[in-house]
Amino acid sequence: MIAWYCVRCHPKHEHIAAAFLQKEMDLEVFLPRIRFKRATRRGPVWFTEALFPTYLFARFDLAHHLRQIHHGRGVQGVVHFGDKWPVLPDEVIEALRVGLGPDQVHLVAEPFKAGEGVQVAVGAFAGLRAVVERVMPARDRVSVLLEFLGRQTSVEIPAAALVREEDPRLGVV
Repeated sequence: MIAWYCVRCHPKHEHIAAAFLQKEMDLEVFLPRIRFKRATRRGPVWFTEALFPTYLFARFDLAHHLRQIHHGRGVQGVVHFGDKWPVLPDEVIEALRVGLGPDQVHLVAEPFKAGEGVQVAVGAFAGLRAVVERVMPARDRVSVLLEFLGRQTSVEIPAAALVREEDPRLGVV
């Protein structure tokens, strides 16, 4: 019986496992991804990662493909609970696909809000934490209040140079 199953991958190898299952085994694979901005030493950089880290979805006949998949590049195995292999309904996969669009990537790019904590990722103030005072979308700039030289100073910074402070994916600056 051909159905959708959840495949567990090695960490950060979801794309390798997906390529193996698609190209080598000719299986239908769904790897939803998320795209977000992270602060790095060279400034804000866009990253793309799996929406469900270490997991992807594949459609196959369990009895026929299980052994090959289990030994595939980047694959740790097919998710199971004892001798039960849960099947994902086609409607669930289709709903995820519709929500993500044709590229299967969810873009995280929400506008900043007044009062929100941010970190400056590039420029003279790189690494400093600040609070958003005002957003100026027409100019793609944000007015932030930051602690500088022992006092609070209001500065206008390009929105692209800021990263949300509470983002768990913030890199080390």
